[in-house]
Amino acid sequence: MSIDGAFTYNGGKVEPGERQNLRYGISETYLGDPVRIPVTIINGERDGPTAFLSAAAHGDELNGIEVVREVAHEWDLSELAGTLVCLPVLNVPGFLAQQRYLPIYDRDLNRSFPGDETSTSAKRMAARIFANFVAPCDFGLDFHTSTRGRTNMLHVRADMADDDIARLAHAFGSNVIIDSEGSSGMLRTEAAEVGVPTVTIEMGEAHRFQRGLIDEALRGVESVFAEYDLWDRSTVRWPGWRTVIDDDNEKTWIRADAGGIVDMHYERGSLVHEGDRICTLTDPFKSDNIAVEAPFTGLLVGVLENPVVYPGNPLCHLVELESDVRQVVEREQSRRVQPRADR
Repeated sequence: MSIDGAFTYNGGKVEPGERQNLRYGISETYLGDPVRIPVTIINGERDGPTAFLSAAAHGDELNGIEVVREVAHEWDLSELAGTLVCLPVLNVPGFLAQQRYLPIYDRDLNRSFPGDETSTSAKRMAARIFANFVAPCDFGLDFHTSTRGRTNMLHVRADMADDDIARLAHAFGSNVIIDSEGSSGMLRTEAAEVGVPTVTIEMGEAHRFQRGLIDEALRGVESVFAEYDLWDRSTVRWPGWRTVIDDDNEKTWIRADAGGIVDMHYERGSLVHEGDRICTLTDPFKSDNIAVEAPFTGLLVGVLENPVVYPGNPLCHLVELESDVRQVVEREQSRRVQPRADR
């Protein structure tokens, strides 16, 4: 919370014009050693909103870590108007183990907010993060990637029925916004419940840094800072085209009907037309080829990276585009060869 311009948390405060790098205790190991998350708080000399940037609620999702670190430690924030709370690694135990969920009990930290100081280990961790560094803010950006073996184009997920959240989602300047309320326990869902508009940024895949996506996300952060007058070194971004995917749009996860090895013919972000062969599923002898075709014309928001599947495993996430947006995307993609995804 803010008292006389200072940002306060349980155990300390950051005065206007000050910066703190701290490791904040949220739990303990079996040996009683502290589990601490890295936090950087920059409190500008000028008045303004308080924002948080968070990443790695899932411990193997690395792209957002670099986004948050670069903002906190490479940007010149000397003229910041307001306060910035940077949380590059929320799930420290998962990060250390390089796995998605909290180790041992396999609990999802991003289904544990706002937390409970008297409940499970995951909810106790979530409660300390939420009360100290999320609830005191005016808005937030929570960075994620797809799970292992799949990759997403950069897009925003937000509850667009909430005007404050919609403003934040538009300000980030992504081409695609997927409109959804989110699940109970999600950081963005629970933050919104206490009056902190928050959106999820999806970008790329787990277990790696993907420089192109990181740079694109940094441009989105600049755009948000401009929208909320946090930083006067940037302008609000227009991405060239935008689509908001809601319940009126056709969208689907296309899943494998057989086990096998997948040859994906399109990259994430590609436009495919109804009937296009998105991928081919084969057996080890290449004697049984199964063509997987697009059921409608749309954009591949997410695609498989690990080329092996069981029946029922997802192959791609396809969303419909409005006709005017589709024409813009067709013109844009016709001018260039589809690049291979960041490896």
